[in-house]
Amino acid sequence: MRNQFKIIWVALWFASGVQAQEFQGVATYQSKTSVDFNFEGRNIPEARRQEILENMKKAMERTYQLTFDRTSSLYEQEASLETPGASGPGGFRMAFGRMGDGLYYKNLQEQGYRNQTELFGKVFLIRDSLQNWQWKLGSETKKIGNYTCYKATAIRKVDTARINRMQRRFGPPPPEPGAARDSVSKDSTRGNSLLSRLESPKDQEIVAWFAPEIPVSQGPGPYWGLPGLILEVNDGTTVVLCSKIVLNPEEKVRLDPPDKGKEVSQQEYEDIMEEKMAEMAERFRSRGGREGGMQIRIQN
Repeated sequence: MRNQFKIIWVALWFASGVQAQEFQGVATYQSKTSVDFNFEGRNIPEARRQEILENMKKAMERTYQLTFDRTSSLYEQEASLETPGASGPGGFRMAFGRMGDGLYYKNLQEQGYRNQTELFGKVFLIRDSLQNWQWKLGSETKKIGNYTCYKATAIRKVDTARINRMQRRFGPPPPEPGAARDSVSKDSTRGNSLLSRLESPKDQEIVAWFAPEIPVSQGPGPYWGLPGLILEVNDGTTVVLCSKIVLNPEEKVRLDPPDKGKEVSQQEYEDIMEEKMAEMAERFRSRGGREGGMQIRIQN
């Protein structure tokens, strides 16, 4: 199957004339992330609950644009007006920035990427090597727009050591001597929070759908490496779906890599984020372990 796609890819590449250096395309993607709320039995009117859920739903629906050529791509979120109060409880989004914000540049020739993003008001430039996705190609197909797409799957390995360390740092403190044995089980901050996802780390299956008719090995965000443009990705939590494609637009765009921010590796950035989360967890504990009585769970 893999050899078959390679033959199709090469044939389409030359037949369509995309070997020209000036070839470029623009793809628009819609991203949706599933979340759930536990209001912890707080006395919040139903209308207000629905308003909060609707705001969070809108905050998790975003539009991105991928501009690509044969060897490079630039992925960025489209500018939009913010809805007051849509940032979510506790200002979490405002502190960390939204996942996928900034500029994500991939260069297949150099096998590297640059991700310009913001953390607590500070701009970082993450520069590292592209992840080598071990895609498994299948024969299942479906239509996305006018394109026949093929299914491919890969596994994203979980950094178990990091998650275990974060669990120890951010989890509820051990019960004090003499405390009831079931005190932990009664602690409502366990099991319904974002941290509950750290208790059972699991590898993620990534499902991608790619179009061999657009023979570029690009895709949204960190995804790449298939014999055709990736039009849909599902990691079990977030679905990114292409809604529009323009090939060879009249106005070409220079795909220059972002260059602003403190330059760090992916590992260094994750270490910085972990420290910031530890600071937030400590403040959270100092307030009695609750933040407005509401917990967010990202559904898997």
